[in-house]
Amino acid sequence: MSKVFLEPAEWYATLPSVFTSAAVLITDADDRVLLVKPNYRPGWSFPGGIVENGEAPHDCAAREAMEELGVQVEVGGLLVVHWSPPAGDRPRSMVNFLFDGGVLDDPSRIRLQADELDDAAFLAWDTAVTLLPEVSAPRLPAARLARRERRPVYLPGGGPAGG
Repeated sequence: MSKVFLEPAEWYATLPSVFTSAAVLITDADDRVLLVKPNYRPGWSFPGGIVENGEAPHDCAAREAMEELGVQVEVGGLLVVHWSPPAGDRPRSMVNFLFDGGVLDDPSRIRLQADELDDAAFLAWDTAVTLLPEVSAPRLPAARLARRERRPVYLPGGGPAGG
């Protein structure tokens, strides 16, 4: 019995696809978290955005930090991978990568991208988590755990793995 194999283009067309975003966790010398306030949606977020075609997630995180904040961020290790199923108007799953952006020693260097951002602020961890949208809020305590334990955390569908 012979098997019929699809041509690569046909086979790839049958595979599911996802949207991918990447962001950075940046803190200041007082261990406060940097969040940005986009002007195109409610709520605050980590500096970051959608990964462009062919772009690696860590490169996206660095590019977005430069575009949004006007500062070059040394993108460190992966802190969180967060998978979310399709929801609302989003027809595909979303995978978000949150990288360690380190400590920004001189916050006065920040120059907001006025076309997309209304504000940026360094906030206490407990305050910051209350400003993030429900879907992305679990990334903050997961990132704190990842920094402390020096290992990435996987979040399936909005909550910590296994609970």
